[in-house]
This record gives sequence, structure tokens and C-alpha cells, in this order.
Amino acid sequence: MKKLFEYNWQVRKEWLTWCESLSEQELLKRRVGGIGNILHTLLHIVDVEYSWVALLQGKPEPIEPSLLDYASLDKVKQLSDHYHPEVNHFVENWTSDLEWVLLEDVNAKGEQEIFYYGEVMRHVIAHEIHHIGQLSVWSREIERKPITANFIRRGLFDK
Repeated sequence: MKKLFEYNWQVRKEWLTWCESLSEQELLKRRVGGIGNILHTLLHIVDVEYSWVALLQGKPEPIEPSLLDYASLDKVKQLSDHYHPEVNHFVENWTSDLEWVLLEDVNAKGEQEIFYYGEVMRHVIAHEIHHIGQLSVWSREIERKPITANFIRRGLFDK
């Protein structure tokens, strides 16, 4: 599981760098599917990862960042960099003992939900991969080569 988080972080960094060549207009252009535009999708990825990890640590759910407050690539990068050490620390200290710990949460409808920590962690991984796929589709629509989704050839298992 740790390697999949490392993979997501590596791919996210590559997408953020990839986005540097796009205009602000292209980053914010309304698109079909996903969250609606490239920048908001990246912000959403960062926010969801941190929010779930905060909940798993017993912290209150942070306020969802507004695209108005993070309407630039630099601001999204800064937020990602700001949250990363805490998320990384949690991932690095993950043990199998945490797999079946229960998280009690209240959803947007005010209903109580119960999840296993292991389930939440895997949801976070899958969530980012899902949205990265959307970025790949949009990159092709603007006739740009997407970041590779390959897990291999990334050096994640180099000793």
C-alpha cells in the first residue's frame, strides 16, 4: 500500500509540472466529466487525500479549500507540499494493526457511517488514480501527451 501512495505522489508531481506549460485559461477551462477543470481536479485530489488522513488521525475534517482561494497552479502546489509531510508520516507509520480499526464518520446527509481504516486508505489511493485518469483524457483532448500511468519503470522498487 505504501508503494501505491508513493506512486500517486510521484504521478501527481509530474502532473503538476506538466501543467506549468498550460495557460491559466486552459487550467480553468470547463471540461466534460470529472470535477470540471484541470486545476480544480488537482485541488480535489490534494484535499481528499488530506481530509481522509486527518479523519484517520482523529482530527476534525478540514474545510474544503475553495477554488477561488486556490485558483493558481502555484497555490495548489503549495497546498500539496503543505499537506504532504503529515500524510507521508501517517503512511510511513502504517501497520497491519490499523487495517481493521473502525472510523466513525458523518456523511453530507448527516448519517453516521462506519469504515475500516484499511478501506479508507485504499479508497484514497483509488480516488487519486481515478482522477488522474480524467486528467489523461483531458490532456488528449487538448492534444498533449499525458503523464504515463505505468507503475513500473518509476524506480519505486529500486534498492
